[in-house]
Amino acid sequence: MSAQNSAGIQTLLDSEREASKIVQKSREFRTKRVKEARDEAKKEIAEYKANKEDEYKKFEAEHSKGNKQAEDEANKEADKQIKQITEAGKSKQDAVVKKLLAAVFDVNPVAPSAA
Repeated sequence: MSAQNSAGIQTLLDSEREASKIVQKSREFRTKRVKEARDEAKKEIAEYKANKEDEYKKFEAEHSKGNKQAEDEANKEADKQIKQITEAGKSKQDAVVKKLLAAVFDVNPVAPSAA
């Protein structure tokens, strides 16, 4: 009976080792599958990001033309106004200088009033 018990114990030990191997393979498979899933997710994210960047570049190219045109018009208007201001300054320059000199050289002293 001792041989039978020994054989039964050996069978249980063998079964336990086999079960341990199966569990280990299962863990390895699960780990491998998780890594594969992570890699697939990274790849999908990269593709999605590239796609959205392309869409953004197309959108920006389409809409920046209008901005460029508006900027050019604003620059033309600013140049026109600067030219007008410069011309006005040149035409009134002599009168302004005369008034400044008169204000500096024509002193009219005023006595302080008693308060």
